[in-house]
Amino acid sequence: MTVMFWMLLGDLCLQIMEQLPTSLVPLQLRWAQASDTLIGFLSGSLPAVLGILLNPLIGVQSDRHRGKMGRRRPFLFAATPLVVVALVGLGLAKPIATILAGWTGATSVASLQIGWIGGCMVIFIVANTYIMQVYQFLFVDVIPAEVMGKFVGCYRAVGALGAFVFHRFMFGKAETHTEWIYIISALLYAVSFFLLVWKVEEGTYPPPPPKTPFPAMAKAYFTECFSKVFYLKTYSLAFCFWSAIVPLWTFLVFFGTMPGQDLGYAPTLGLSLDAFGKVRGWCSLIQVPVFFLVGPLVDRFHPLRIGMVGMMLSSLTFFANFFLVRDQASFTFWLILNFVAQAVYMGAYLAILPRLLPRTKYGQFFTANQIFGFLGVAVAPVLAGWLLETVKDYRYIYVWCGGCTFVGFVM
Repeated sequence: MTVMFWMLLGDLCLQIMEQLPTSLVPLQLRWAQASDTLIGFLSGSLPAVLGILLNPLIGVQSDRHRGKMGRRRPFLFAATPLVVVALVGLGLAKPIATILAGWTGATSVASLQIGWIGGCMVIFIVANTYIMQVYQFLFVDVIPAEVMGKFVGCYRAVGALGAFVFHRFMFGKAETHTEWIYIISALLYAVSFFLLVWKVEEGTYPPPPPKTPFPAMAKAYFTECFSKVFYLKTYSLAFCFWSAIVPLWTFLVFFGTMPGQDLGYAPTLGLSLDAFGKVRGWCSLIQVPVFFLVGPLVDRFHPLRIGMVGMMLSSLTFFANFFLVRDQASFTFWLILNFVAQAVYMGAYLAILPRLLPRTKYGQFFTANQIFGFLGVAVAPVLAGWLLETVKDYRYIYVWCGGCTFVGFVM
């Protein structure tokens, strides 16, 4: 219970922090007049490309590391300050761009702001990729397999609670208090993760395998991870789901609010940021009891069975959003049902991987799975942005998401 408390406290603050690049950065870029394609690249594709390059290295590094703090916590300890610096830089993007324009004599503050956001995003993505990957390796190492489903249910529920706190109490103030939202979220995250590193102790590990030359290590990685069709089918679930979810996170705010009207797009719902944030907050809050209910079901019936139900329900509710949403009430109702369906799948998904991937090389195989997920994330936001620029209607984001999740159900 003590281990779970500190792990879940870290997750709560981590999820509040994780909302910033997915929810605020697209708005900051739109306010600087960036295109949908550029927004999709910086918010979705860039993290995916860097993740593809970094994840195999992180998995092998962490699996092989041995030290006084274990093999996972040293990476969390080292990466946390970089994440905090990058978040503060994102929050101060507009005033810093104004200062740089005064120093350089540049005529376009917006272009400098977009460039600064891009630079901060690179720093954030590199450091946060270490955080996100190693944190998930850590809970496989410190949580017993017999209660993994229940822990994943709690983990997802706490994450949804963090998303609710952000959207209910912070998102509506994004335009007027951007700097303070970033600074407060970064400090909460830093304190919780330093406490996690201090309080959660890792067990003992067998000696690492002998060091091998990089070419031989790379060959072994790709041979072990990608030569069996069984693993490729497992990885395809991540590819399909994240190809749907990341474009949704990026562009849903534009369907719910007003951005895009001056660019010739079809009419949107026209909600204020505060009203949209409340809808998103309730969607996250309703996921909390679902995650708690899914955990025991996963342990009892097998995560793959529960995952199939969640993926199909996600696809059906995405298409229902496309056809049936006409106002704030229908938007709220159908989006809540969609988030419930997503919760069923996500509550099962992290419990699927420990069942199917080798425990002794879990970090290695987990990052191979992440490569497929990031391939979807790299391609999907740009293609979805191109689709939306072509049809000039943000409602079509639901068609994209529904198609991707249906393919995931088939797989």
